[in-house]
Amino acid sequence: MINSSPFPFQFEFLEQRYHYHYLFETLAFIVGVRVYYYLKKGIADPISDENRLWIMLGAMVGALVGSRLLAVLETPGVLHHLTFNILYQSKTIVGGLLGGLVGVEITKKIIRVNIASGDIYVVPIIIALFIGRIGCFSMGIDEPTFGVETDFFAGIDLGDGVLRHPIMLYEMAYLILLLLVFKRIKTSEMPNGDRFKLFMVLYFLFRFLIEFIKPYQPLYLNLSSIHWAGLVVIVYYYKFILRTFSVIAQKNNQYGQY
Repeated sequence: MINSSPFPFQFEFLEQRYHYHYLFETLAFIVGVRVYYYLKKGIADPISDENRLWIMLGAMVGALVGSRLLAVLETPGVLHHLTFNILYQSKTIVGGLLGGLVGVEITKKIIRVNIASGDIYVVPIIIALFIGRIGCFSMGIDEPTFGVETDFFAGIDLGDGVLRHPIMLYEMAYLILLLLVFKRIKTSEMPNGDRFKLFMVLYFLFRFLIEFIKPYQPLYLNLSSIHWAGLVVIVYYYKFILRTFSVIAQKNNQYGQY
């Protein structure tokens, strides 16, 4: 049977075929950086330019390491024959964000910066993630971001003749929702750092839930490495979560008195 699916999308250059995914990965990085510098204009940054560069370097190194390690743990079977090539080619944005968080916190300890530094990165990260997911979607089943077989109306043949959950499209829709949320609270009075914490909690919660409709390999207790990464972030930010729920409850009580 001839597969009529257009996935994966490719283009031809000098008689060689290439995936669009690599173009979107590069575009995501470029646009994300440009959005960051655009948003930084006119903002009185409490962190010096030198320290901000060190923090960004820590984030990039942490993201590089974290994205590879967590991606390898997504397929535990590969650990028995792990090579540098396999490790380098494996990557996941969840590991990148988690590793970046660790890298930033370590760097801030070293340079003795106690000020929250993540709020300004939220919108650039969301936009970069959205662009990157376009590339993931263009890969079909050649990129391990597809979902399990489904009868759901949104099911798409991603290249193997099976209707699957288009996880990439679900995430893109969720990222648009997050962008609208952060646009809505742009002028709200929030403690420094809370916007980044809110993004991390909401994004990792989504990834934790969406993982259940992916063909994942359990790492421990029937949960994948992505599941465990989500739980780590929730536990790490539990004080923020409890404080947020407390503030919401107080506001609801105030409204109820009117």
